[in-house]
Amino acid sequence: MFIETVPNRQSPPAVLLRESFRDENGKSQKRTLANLSKLPGHVINGMKALLKGGQVVGTGADGLRVERSLPHGHVVAGLGMVRKIGLDRLLLSTAKDAQSRRHCDLVVGMIVDRLVTPRSKLGFTRAVNAETACSSLGAVLGLGSVAEHEVYAALDWLGDQQRRVETGLARRHLKDGTLVLYDVSSSYFEGRRCPLARFGHSRDKRRDRPQIVYGVLCTKQGLPLAVEVFDGNTADPTTVSAQVDKLKQRFRLSRVVLVGDRGMITTARIRDDLQPAGLDWISCLRAPQVQALARDDGPLQLSLFDDRDLAEVESPDYPGERLIVCRNPELAVERGRKRSELLEATERDLARIQQRVGRAGRPLNGAAAIGQAVGAVIGRRKVGKHFKVTITDTDFAFERDHAAIAAEARLDGIYVIRTSVEADALSAGETVQAYKDLSRVERAFRCLKTVDLDIRPIRHWTEKRVRAHVFLCMVTYHVEWHLRQALAPLLFHDTDLDAARAERASPVVKTEPSQSAKRKKARKRNASGLPVMDFADLLSHLGTLAANTMVAPLQGKHTFTLYTRKTPLQQAAFELLGFDPVRVQ
Repeated sequence: MFIETVPNRQSPPAVLLRESFRDENGKSQKRTLANLSKLPGHVINGMKALLKGGQVVGTGADGLRVERSLPHGHVVAGLGMVRKIGLDRLLLSTAKDAQSRRHCDLVVGMIVDRLVTPRSKLGFTRAVNAETACSSLGAVLGLGSVAEHEVYAALDWLGDQQRRVETGLARRHLKDGTLVLYDVSSSYFEGRRCPLARFGHSRDKRRDRPQIVYGVLCTKQGLPLAVEVFDGNTADPTTVSAQVDKLKQRFRLSRVVLVGDRGMITTARIRDDLQPAGLDWISCLRAPQVQALARDDGPLQLSLFDDRDLAEVESPDYPGERLIVCRNPELAVERGRKRSELLEATERDLARIQQRVGRAGRPLNGAAAIGQAVGAVIGRRKVGKHFKVTITDTDFAFERDHAAIAAEARLDGIYVIRTSVEADALSAGETVQAYKDLSRVERAFRCLKTVDLDIRPIRHWTEKRVRAHVFLCMVTYHVEWHLRQALAPLLFHDTDLDAARAERASPVVKTEPSQSAKRKKARKRNASGLPVMDFADLLSHLGTLAANTMVAPLQGKHTFTLYTRKTPLQQAAFELLGFDPVRVQ
């Protein structure tokens, strides 16, 4: 049987239920069984679907219903990018055994889950098991039932693959002569059982907690390629030698320019590590070194900046190096403001000590006691060099050292880039920009620690698993970096940054946002009229694309998956990513 629509001149067409048959001569014929013209259109469409082999869906309690709905879009965005950049293949490499494949699937699941919602390994186990799933991740990866011990075994397996994976990433993104950014950060521990956890210089302002130190190697665009974990009391410069060995021995790069800050690439590191390895460097001089160059007979004279903000000088103290002197007026104003506020705050604290010394009842006396109180105040803000202090057993006086303040203020806004790279390979402006690109590593640390991936709290205490956890976070940020690049038109990112930099009068000055970035920020929409937002909010919106398990009870509890219709923003996002969220399996 079939339904046929027959034109009826000026009248509405006739809708007829017909069947085919063969007459006595064997010819195909058809006859009308019923006239359906007066039935509603949706009923006719339903009958057509039934006649084509479709299923009957009842109404009410027996009708089609949603058995379960799981967030899906953000999962396939992360998983699709993992597969697009071939990270899963790099993790697995040539391993063919079932156990390695299982470990790889779990590691990919942990990467995507940390990208979506950072949580503990136990939390991941609950998030992917069918009974307690909070997204479609477990189903999409086909993980089945996941036990907690499997997750820890997969984390251990990932730690064993770190050297090989980092080498593979370096082979993809680094080549001889390239710039490599390097910086270190730290994260504190709540417990005390980890052998790596030590008290040291805390960048988290938690000097009451032990910590670990980790250094990250990035491309000049800020894409992380390798991470190394050190004891929490490791000084920044001592981590450089390990990176030199990594670049030369593991990555087999003969010519690399290592970019690091002034506290990292010191004169001692250059002499002991970089020069023997044949590596070039870009760094910056410390304040005392700049002051030495600015002596009356030194090469750094302020007259250099009468009509420019960048100049190259030479000094016998830095043989074979180029010194690029920069003066940033905005930085000068900021340093002056900060110094003034620190001096005023310190003066207020010193005045309180002065009152304690001079009060009638229970005064603070004794040169040692007064000196201890004064030292704590001056050392807190590191401005002791700007005060003249007189202490006796019964008196305390202080005043600003205006000569010292003026000497320091004279060099406000001035910094000196030092590099071994020849001018014909890297101009002065390009060298300055390369050093300023270290901010991209700092952005990576922010994402790792607080913004997106939450490297803390570190819920492991064995050395191997702490290292593997930090590596997992770095690999996750590697995926996030690629996602941010692809989704940039829907984020507040400046997609015309290179053009904006080219329009600057000098590489020393701050890069102003491009006109397109200003419009996005003002209107909260891009050129296509779509909303723009930060990365976390966009990922959350993608998560509202849900995978719904549908049940039709009248057909033996037949189930199927029905995905919600993509919003215009979700449609645009997956077009930028270059894959269909329904087909990422």
